[in-house]
Amino acid sequence: YSRPSYIQDSRLSYLTSNVKEPKMALDTKSPAATTLNDGTTDYVPMRKRNNSKEPHITEQPITWGNWYKHVNWLNCFFILFIPFLGCVGAYWTPLQLYTGIFAVVYYFNAGLGITAGYHRCWAHRCYKATLPLRIYLAAAGAGAGQGSIRWWSRGHRSHHRYTDTEKDPYSVQKGFWYSHIGWMVMKQNPKRIGRTDVTDLDADAVVVWQHTNYIKSALFMCLVFPTVVCGLGWGDWLGGFVYGGILRVFFIQQATFCVNSLAHWIGEQPFDDRNSPRDHIITAFITLGEGYHNFHHEFPSDYRNAIEWWQYDPTKWSIWVWKQLGLAYDLKQFRQNEIEKGRIQQLQKKLDQKRSTLDWGIPLDQLPVMDWDDFVAEAKNGRALVTIGGVIHDITGFIKEHPGGKAFISSAVGKDATAIFNGGVYNHSNAAHNLLSTMRVAVLRGGCEVEIWKHSLPDGKAPMLTDSTGQRIVRAGDQVTRTAQPVPMASAEAR
Repeated sequence: YSRPSYIQDSRLSYLTSNVKEPKMALDTKSPAATTLNDGTTDYVPMRKRNNSKEPHITEQPITWGNWYKHVNWLNCFFILFIPFLGCVGAYWTPLQLYTGIFAVVYYFNAGLGITAGYHRCWAHRCYKATLPLRIYLAAAGAGAGQGSIRWWSRGHRSHHRYTDTEKDPYSVQKGFWYSHIGWMVMKQNPKRIGRTDVTDLDADAVVVWQHTNYIKSALFMCLVFPTVVCGLGWGDWLGGFVYGGILRVFFIQQATFCVNSLAHWIGEQPFDDRNSPRDHIITAFITLGEGYHNFHHEFPSDYRNAIEWWQYDPTKWSIWVWKQLGLAYDLKQFRQNEIEKGRIQQLQKKLDQKRSTLDWGIPLDQLPVMDWDDFVAEAKNGRALVTIGGVIHDITGFIKEHPGGKAFISSAVGKDATAIFNGGVYNHSNAAHNLLSTMRVAVLRGGCEVEIWKHSLPDGKAPMLTDSTGQRIVRAGDQVTRTAQPVPMASAEAR
């Protein structure tokens, strides 16, 4: 016989509760971070142990007395202050042609380090890269000054997993400028950011090395490398530092920030509109093809952001070229069938939303039921009623506007005009049937002529289609006033 585990645990806790620990000197070092089962790190801020229970500064409202505590001054220094000095330096430093060309070429290389490397290779594993390509992408990405691969990818995976929520590190729901740069220049509570699995990144030697040596790598690739190239190449040391280094890094940072802000702000949502990501060509041009963001959030593991040949996505083209050179492999693509499903479903959703704003007449199940004798009596008392397809319509206000003249339509008042309306005298247009539906006032008990085709249907029931909101879909030719049985339509269920 053994005691249940919870009893043993309870006794253990009772015994240990009476043990007093010796007094120790206050440890001012930050507690060690805890590694969780999903491979993420439960970050612990650098606070003294006796202050560990204090709420994070982000939990406190911004006031005149504590506003400076909310600011991430280190990020402000690198993202705002240094670029400001670069602009001042550019005023006194003429831009040489070769330096300008180098800055543009290096801009695109560092940009690919982020879009093709940090983003599509490591954050989403859209393709696999050989060791030489991974080293190149890690070095180029360091030259963009946007943090290590591990830090960047971890935040981006949180962004995808918790899009537009409080756990999204750069949620556009907090405002355009917050999603663009505010999340960098203002402190964030690490506990509030959604955790994600990064065990695959910790198993990549290139990622680990770059993360461990990021500061040195970033300083060298951001500032030293362009300065040395321009200096040794054509003697423009200062121009290389200002244009090839500081200003180039500033522009590429702002371009990447546009993916977090602009790509969630302007454009269309052809695949899903439940969250904020959008597709727009302007964002694509700014971000080396990352602007087709609605597609990307729906199909994040696809190595493409742009799926049409005419859409601008140099990152996709680069990955494809690397594959031809044997540097990249296992490029992931969603099946076109699945992509088109998403597109069609979103189009249908838009159609349903538009349909709901139109007047389709009073639904049949909400109309009162009228006997034939009451129908005839109402018509004789001066009310221009006509029954078509088992539905009674009040055409009093339409008689004078009838394109076929007043005489023809007046002759149908008080009668069942189903056959007349459907080809006996004139086979009315689809628009005429739609207009007629807005004149419904009652349903005729028994239905008269329309019962002939209704009883020929399975179970004696007319087909009824509904949209995603449950509202009835009335397709051309399927109006209840048509007496011909609608042609069966193919559906996913039928197949």
